[in-house]
Amino acid sequence: MLSDFLDEYRRYRLLGEKAIAQLPDDALNRIPAADANSVAMLMRHVGGNLASRFTNFLAEDGEKPWRERDTEFETRDYTRAEVDEWWARGWSVLEREVGALADADLARTVHIRGQPLTVHQALCRSLAHVAMHVGQIVLLAREATGDRWQTLSIPKGKSAEYNRSPTLEKRPH
Repeated sequence: MLSDFLDEYRRYRLLGEKAIAQLPDDALNRIPAADANSVAMLMRHVGGNLASRFTNFLAEDGEKPWRERDTEFETRDYTRAEVDEWWARGWSVLEREVGALADADLARTVHIRGQPLTVHQALCRSLAHVAMHVGQIVLLAREATGDRWQTLSIPKGKSAEYNRSPTLEKRPH
């Protein structure tokens, strides 16, 4: 079952990275509305969240005292290298820590902000959080690229063609 979680996390990571790769540098820090987030902010937030939640996952609360969540949303110009580093660090912690678990660990209890959750519940919650933010990244990247956008899913009007060869359904590795 843990391999299913890891596969889904990898799918969302890859989806986000494909969208981010299409994003022009000048759009990385674009904030679309008041109190909204840029792609750079979302990348920092996802990376910070994953690093916090999964560092010493079974032994410590998932909201680490060293995490400064509010700084993940500071409005300033971030370089692509900066946000790539935050993003990669979070995903690395997740893959290492969740990859070290066994299916029997899914029933164990962990804590996030003092709230007890089973490992299974914590992974479901985290995966939903990641999916939401990756969706935001995709939408922002899609908007910023305009006509240059290369679809990350089945193109409109191409469902029948895709169903003959469903390449997007392969598990990422």
